Amino acid sequence: MSAHVSYETPNDVADKIYEMVSANKNGKMKKGSNEVTKTAERGTAQFIIMAEDVNPPELLAHIPLICAEKGIPFGYVPSQEFLAKEAGMPNGVKTASLALLEVSKGAQEKFNEVVELVKGLSN
Repeated sequence: MSAHVSYETPNDVADKIYEMVSANKNGKMKKGSNEVTKTAERGTAQFIIMAEDVNPPELLAHIPLICAEKGIPFGYVPSQEFLAKEAGMPNGVKTASLALLEVSKGAQEKFNEVVELVKGLSN
C-alpha cells in the first residue's frame, strides 16, 4: 500500500465512491490536495476522496490523519484521472483528491451508503 493509503478499498466500494461523486454534480466540491487539506483542517468537508495512484504518495499522507482528528469520513479510489472525470473536470486532467463540502439531494442516499461502507473498512 502507498504511504497515504490507510486501508484497502475493494473495487465495489471504489465504484460506489465514483457514483457518489458523479451524482453530486450540484453539490459543492473542492479539488486538489491544497484545497482538500484546507477543508479538512477547517472541518468543513463532509467526505474526502483520495486517489491511490498519486505520485509522490507523501503528497496526501497528512490528510487521513487530519480526517481522523476532525471525524471526517474518507475513502480511496484507484485513479486520479477517473476521479477528475467523475468530478466534471476536462478530459486529460487529473486530481489527487476531492472534498465534498455539500452533498446534493440526488447524491444523499449514495453518500450515506458510502459513509457506512468506509466506516467498516477503516476500523
